Amino acid sequence: MTPPARDPTGRLRAVDRAHVWHPFTQMAEWAAGEPVIIAAGEREFLIDTEGNRYIDGVSSLWCNVHGHRRPEIDAAIRGQLGRIAHSTLLGLASVPSIELAARLVAIAPKGLTRVFYSDSGATAVEIALKMAFQYWQQCGGRAETTRAGHAPPLRDGAAIPDTVGARHASPAPQPQPGSPGRRRGKPGRTKFVGLALGYHGDTIGAVSVGGIDLFHGIFRPLLFDGIRAPAPYCYRCPLEKKRETCRMECAENLEQILAARAREIAAVIVEPLVQGAGGMITHPAGYLRRVAEACRRHDVLLICDEVATGFGRTGRMFACEHEEVRPDLLCVAKGISAGYLPLAATLATERVYAAFLGDPSQARTFFHGHTYTGNALACAAGLASLEVFEKDLVLDRIGELSAHLASLLAPLADLPHVGEVRRRGLMVGIELVADRATRRAYPPEECRGRRVCEAARARGVWIRPLGDVVVLMPPYCISDESLARLVDAVRQGIEEVTAT
Repeated sequence: MTPPARDPTGRLRAVDRAHVWHPFTQMAEWAAGEPVIIAAGEREFLIDTEGNRYIDGVSSLWCNVHGHRRPEIDAAIRGQLGRIAHSTLLGLASVPSIELAARLVAIAPKGLTRVFYSDSGATAVEIALKMAFQYWQQCGGRAETTRAGHAPPLRDGAAIPDTVGARHASPAPQPQPGSPGRRRGKPGRTKFVGLALGYHGDTIGAVSVGGIDLFHGIFRPLLFDGIRAPAPYCYRCPLEKKRETCRMECAENLEQILAARAREIAAVIVEPLVQGAGGMITHPAGYLRRVAEACRRHDVLLICDEVATGFGRTGRMFACEHEEVRPDLLCVAKGISAGYLPLAATLATERVYAAFLGDPSQARTFFHGHTYTGNALACAAGLASLEVFEKDLVLDRIGELSAHLASLLAPLADLPHVGEVRRRGLMVGIELVADRATRRAYPPEECRGRRVCEAARARGVWIRPLGDVVVLMPPYCISDESLARLVDAVRQGIEEVTAT
């Protein structure tokens, strides 16, 4: 019998240093440190190998929406394991993927009726970009759109009322295979418009429409050319406007781009209401609606990347609901499986879907797929998560937490080195500045944001910054007491780190 290691944490750290390459991490620096190694979790808490408990202040990178070890989701995954863990969706269908697709369509913004699964936010975006590109190669636009009929979804093997069909458009005839002229398209529409400081993932297509030079600059030779519109970053307005007199010129800029170049643009991609990795940049009210209206006016597809903002983060199930925006393509991941297993989805309208229908000889098929597309375990987790949303009235609880969080954060806005506290629902960014009057940033090498997170960790809170923006995105199950502890640890950390 092998005797137990005297220092299991030390052994794990040594193995980690020897073999694990961590994402978004300078490994030379990592190797010199003593990382926390998580062994367990419970509700809003992470538990390390030494038994220390930390409030998970960023929901394990924004995805564990219901916290850790949620009994209903655990049980759903165990139950699915008793049937099958995975089967391909290439040439087969599966029960959990069908049921989850029906549930997603039922809660999605009106008009989104088709679900294409993948396994991460970046792949969901990559799929949306490819769908938009291929759509214009095969479809003539508004004059040639059709809507394909869809059958009532199944649940537990029985037909259920076609609430999906009733909620969305009435079915219309399928495009006829082999009909002439169906692939004339608009092949000149190949460009994508994205926002400065946008982040949509780390695959090549997702990076091409991103706008964070620190992450993306080195890969520029690999990327396709896009069109960049200014971010609606009111605290550091790229157009040097003042809040008091601003006419939302950032939206005007994007409108002008579409007016001048619509014939070459396939789609606009935005993170609705909040640009996450760009620094928790909260958009001014009405910005998203103006973008959507401009897209409709110029017949440009709208892609809403709700990987970070979806599944309750902003107070609605999806952020675009706040301004009654209905995108052509919707990208979701992170919270879709409550952070349990890798899962993502790209939802499309019938208009987009219909452009891919036809005889095999027409080569209209969407030739894209993933080995674990619609994985049964992940879809079972997703279904269980949506049940929790309904059973526990989670959106109501998010509203209560948002109000409580707003009151807790209010004193932080008066700290001398806090430039701005940005919040939408349970998405928070606290921007640290060297000089509040001039909004001068700290030198990057001082790593003030990271040091605040380290100070919070010493107080039993786990958070991760975006440069000098301290991010809070707690799980929805967090208690009022833990929420207060979270904000207090951050406040103390900011005071400590910015004292000199």
